[in-house]
Amino acid sequence: MTPPRRSPSPPRAVRRIEDGTRASFAALGGPCELLLDSEDVREASRLMAFAAGEAFRIERKFGRYRPEGEVHRIHGARGRPVEVDEETANLLDYAVLCHESSEGRFDITSGVLRRVWRFDGGSTVPGPEAVREVLALVGWERVRWERPVLQLPEGMEIDLGGLGKEYAVDRAAALVGQEAACSFLVNFGGDLFASGPRRGGKPWAVGVDDPDHTGQAPLYRVDLERGGLATSGDARRFLMHEGRRLGHILDPRTGWPVEGAPRSVTVLAGTCLEAGTLSTLAYLRGPGAEAFLLEQGVEFRIL
Repeated sequence: MTPPRRSPSPPRAVRRIEDGTRASFAALGGPCELLLDSEDVREASRLMAFAAGEAFRIERKFGRYRPEGEVHRIHGARGRPVEVDEETANLLDYAVLCHESSEGRFDITSGVLRRVWRFDGGSTVPGPEAVREVLALVGWERVRWERPVLQLPEGMEIDLGGLGKEYAVDRAAALVGQEAACSFLVNFGGDLFASGPRRGGKPWAVGVDDPDHTGQAPLYRVDLERGGLATSGDARRFLMHEGRRLGHILDPRTGWPVEGAPRSVTVLAGTCLEAGTLSTLAYLRGPGAEAFLLEQGVEFRIL
């Protein structure tokens, strides 16, 4: 009898770098890494197992394309009530808080808009009728949520992608922090958490992409000692339309890219989830992004 084939594990690598060690792997749709303020490669491999394991777990559970996950189970109910576990309920409660505080600008039912929008750097923009048709399936106010029971109208979906990666960073950092004897930085696709300053009190130097030259020299450097950092903007996912660059973050009230949004919003906060939430909510404010962040009293950079 031929044994069943296992899916290949995502590649992982651990190597020494200047003043430390980098452990890297792929998860959550992009590159992930754990940086250690230590030259111990074996320890880096051990700690990477905690970070990668948690990233894979969250990806399996909350990824919208994962058939074994919680999101797929909710969609499969086809309008029937679904009881969710405590972790899912906590994320849903947080999403409700974001929805209310943003006056509807943040909405986890808006993921269906990806059916008509393709932010691939091209110039194809959907017609107004196509957007209106999908927009009929958007609106958290139409969802029944009485913890722990969620009921989506048939045809509607939820998408936790606006929270999942930042949540995964914080969860991975918590697990690594229980084991690590040195300071470290978790970086999942540009969403970060630093456990504390490096040796000698030095901060972690974080480069933020130039939206016009992604992957080249960073636009500016941010010194991060402890806490989370996240950036929202149009550096990697965008469209060019009539001479304008349209970023991938959509206004769920209109179904179209946010008008007058900044090119890039970077926020530093106590956790990565908080930083990511604030950067997204600021971006959704369009021209009011800076005023919004000033009210929050957090450190930020806006381009």
